[in-house]
Amino acid sequence: MLELKHITYTVEDENGGSLDILKDINLTIDERFVAITGPNGGGKSTLAKVIAGIITPTSGQILLDGEDITDLSITQRAQAGISFAFQQPVRFKGLTVKDLITLAAGRDITVSEACGYLSEVGLCAREYIHREINASLSGGELKRIEIAMIMARGTRLSIFDEPEAGIDLWSFNNLIQVFEKMHEKLGGSIMIISHQERILNIADRVIVVADGQIRNEGSREDILPGLLAGSAPCSVLTGKL
Repeated sequence: MLELKHITYTVEDENGGSLDILKDINLTIDERFVAITGPNGGGKSTLAKVIAGIITPTSGQILLDGEDITDLSITQRAQAGISFAFQQPVRFKGLTVKDLITLAAGRDITVSEACGYLSEVGLCAREYIHREINASLSGGELKRIEIAMIMARGTRLSIFDEPEAGIDLWSFNNLIQVFEKMHEKLGGSIMIISHQERILNIADRVIVVADGQIRNEGSREDILPGLLAGSAPCSVLTGKL
């Protein structure tokens, strides 16, 4: 279970004053699948980076299964059981797909095991297992390889920042299936930042973040109708793949 208590993140603005990006966020996540949505610039990605340890909050406390992880680095949080998938996956020249999945698993794994993770995300293992993580891979391919890595890690909390960004319709349709499989198989929580209705529609809980605050939260049955009708505090479904 993840708990955020009075999380604030403040930066200096262009005039030398202060700007609150996150404002007194209080949140508990213990469901299997949580979606965070809201308008662009509302604080969603900042919130995810604070949880992952990429950004240090100005004030507040973060607990993972009761353990205070507020001051832990991104590496220490990864070791504690948090995975983070970037909106734009990183390319690692010189490393192969198998190298990355092995590193993610934290142990030596066989080619067969690595191929199994690739198959789970809809990639033909024979074509990808020895490929280098470079510009020859499309955005959709990188997204799925990154998801395979997170599946290999099997962490308590897996965070995905707009996984649909930059991928085509075919890849998006497969992405939905992959998350549904993860939803069924992983014992921890999955948190996805997204504007897409199809992703929000498979979440156990939807959280709306706007202007650095949690504006609404609840089950998809309670939250989605208001978002679709544009009657929620912020209408966020700006596009549907």
